[in-house]
Amino acid sequence: MSTVILREATEADLDEVLALYQGIEDSPEHVLTLEDARAMLVQFSTYPSYRLWVACESTGSGADVVGTYTLLVMHNLAHRGAPSAVVEDVVVAADRKGQGIGRQMMAHAVQLAREAGCYKLALSSHRKRTDAHAFYESLGFAQHGLSFSIEP
Repeated sequence: MSTVILREATEADLDEVLALYQGIEDSPEHVLTLEDARAMLVQFSTYPSYRLWVACESTGSGADVVGTYTLLVMHNLAHRGAPSAVVEDVVVAADRKGQGIGRQMMAHAVQLAREAGCYKLALSSHRKRTDAHAFYESLGFAQHGLSFSIEP
């Protein structure tokens, strides 16, 4: 299992994060430009509990971003006011899959949700990503309800 450092992303990480997103988007034009990503990262910081996280591995010349995810902690009026958390945009570099990086990132997300007092941590995954589903199930995630979406 690889050991990586998990930390909140900075603007300096965005080039590497965007490169990781190339692996999950249907086409290159669906990946933000660096300029748009910088603006979006600023917008993240306006939310009380929405952060972009990176998994970094030390190299001789610094640290490489080998994984990323976002975590949103939402406050609720239901569930006796207990917050819930949502994980999105989970990506591990293609050449680093199977080395424990995704497990470390999800353990980190679970810990942050626990510390925030969340009653649940949810995520969604495209129906065709059966390998990802098996991965999440191996971590203890269970299918819960149905997910619906619409393009507004």
